[in-house]
Amino acid sequence: MAEKIVVVGAGQAGSQVVQSLRQKGFEGDLVLIGDEPHLPYQRPPLSKKFLKGEVSEETLYLRPKEFYEINKVELVSGDPVVRIDRAAKTVQLKSGNSVAYDKLVLTTGTKARDLPIEGASLEGVMSLRGIADVEALRPFVAPGKRAVIIGGGYIGLEVGSVARDLGLEVKIVELQDRLLKRVVSEDVAGFFHELHETRGVSFHYGVGVERIEGENKVEAVLLSDGTRLECDFVLAAVGAVPNDTLAAEAGLEVDDGIIVDGHGQTSDEDVWACGDCVRFFSQRYGRSIRLESVQNAIDQAKTVAASMMNETPDYDPLPWFWSDQYDVKLQIAGLSHGYEEAITVGSPASGSFYVAYLKDGKLVCVDSINHPRSHMMARRVMGQDWNEDLLPPA
Repeated sequence: MAEKIVVVGAGQAGSQVVQSLRQKGFEGDLVLIGDEPHLPYQRPPLSKKFLKGEVSEETLYLRPKEFYEINKVELVSGDPVVRIDRAAKTVQLKSGNSVAYDKLVLTTGTKARDLPIEGASLEGVMSLRGIADVEALRPFVAPGKRAVIIGGGYIGLEVGSVARDLGLEVKIVELQDRLLKRVVSEDVAGFFHELHETRGVSFHYGVGVERIEGENKVEAVLLSDGTRLECDFVLAAVGAVPNDTLAAEAGLEVDDGIIVDGHGQTSDEDVWACGDCVRFFSQRYGRSIRLESVQNAIDQAKTVAASMMNETPDYDPLPWFWSDQYDVKLQIAGLSHGYEEAITVGSPASGSFYVAYLKDGKLVCVDSINHPRSHMMARRVMGQDWNEDLLPPA
């Protein structure tokens, strides 16, 4: 067994790797390296309760400081890894220090996709991926402030709902002709459009952003159709990209994510990876996938720890996700990519319904809106032939 394991990335996956290794009896040295000056923390509340100020930073921490001390995990915070030397088996930190390893785990997560437009670097143009982003955003989140959100995905909608609850004016710009076009049916998209619109959010569909205007700080967003949206701040919510540059520069195989096998092992037998930053082949879906979810980070981290302890797990999960907007909870089981039919069960007008997505007559995904029974059952019957009794009534 390796004497020293270094984990690069102190988020959900990284924290779970070190916990699982100790639980499985690993007695060697463990080092967990993060680029933020915080204990490892959970990210989903950032765009909701933490942004609202309803919870403190400490409540975000996955485990208290004492956990790392008791389990003899050396925690290096705020000093990111800038280079991996696979030949020497070291990682070099921004501070200039280097850390040797016998085995390495990459849990580097994702970063917000850049806005490649004029004015994107102005003061008041922000993204939301970490605690520092929320702290930068908070001064702008006040009653009467005007927000333009670029991107009608889950982060944009969640921040939009919080902003409206706090009394801000919110405009959402979406390049597609409806919300969440790549991931949900028209009924689900229509439901969330109406949900936000009835609470005062205005939408601009089918248009791009020409530029962001302002001298030193943002003043307006100019759309491709000539519309000018005056605002106090802009949130860029146009998706995330995997932090796989370190891996690529080290010569590991990457393709929109670090490529791993069913054990979480990379193209280097001494390097593993897990979480949002990785791509793996799913027998369940018959294709390569990359998942951005808490449950994937936890479960894949457990797989990696087991693999490093000479067990032989084969990771092929049923993905599931959630999103909270206002008083609505959306729960998603499976992946709807490539679906051929979407069946709505119940009435969107009631505020409680679900949509079953089918491919080749089999259930591949379910979106449950305020309908937890269908979500829980879907996770048990996913992949089965569809019939009207497969899931509960609305």
